[in-house]
Amino acid sequence: MKDLFITVLGKPDGIILFQLIEATQYTIYLSLIAFAGGGILGALITLMRIVPRKTPRRVAVSYIWLFQSTPLLMLLFLTGLGVPRLIGADINPWVAAIVSLTVYASAYLSDVWRGAIESVPQGQWEGSRALGLGFVPTLRTVILPQAFRIALAPTVGFMVQIIKGTSLAYIIGFSDLMTIGKRWANAPVPGSEPFIIFPLMAVIYFALCYPLTLWSRRLERKLGNVSKEAAQAA
Repeated sequence: MKDLFITVLGKPDGIILFQLIEATQYTIYLSLIAFAGGGILGALITLMRIVPRKTPRRVAVSYIWLFQSTPLLMLLFLTGLGVPRLIGADINPWVAAIVSLTVYASAYLSDVWRGAIESVPQGQWEGSRALGLGFVPTLRTVILPQAFRIALAPTVGFMVQIIKGTSLAYIIGFSDLMTIGKRWANAPVPGSEPFIIFPLMAVIYFALCYPLTLWSRRLERKLGNVSKEAAQAA
């Protein structure tokens, strides 16, 4: 594949474009892992946030407040540079980046999902209690199916923020699109000037994020219309 790029574009253009595209896969891998990890942790925080007990709710609120108030760049510094210095151990950039992006994503996703659950009319909870359903059966069979439709569009939209957030991981040595791009932009090689490299990187990030943005908007329109029709029917 590299030879094909070189044959078509020549050197160093073919090498640069090939390496940028090759590095993009690590941006995608990190985004998917962070989204999955953040979703699992975010679901737990959401559950703690809505249970009818004060202690779990206070813990969840504190967690959300802490990690929403801490910049992602600072989380990367702490996990990738600060903690290793403190404990005197090396932490793999992959691990540091995944931990930072996971807690960052979980704090925001849990807030999105809490809002979706709370947007379900209170009468749904009251009706379920009148039928003798407890908290968990009501949440699983009545509330979550409705909240899922509300939360789907903003959840997909937040994936864009995760992809863009991965661009900060270069500061801890994580090798992805941003790292390779900056390396070429700083190289004294004709054809790798910053005004060439950074627009190329922007195009690649745009190609990753724009389809998700369109999908999110489409879901928002589609599910929003379904919700309105259901409300009118009720």
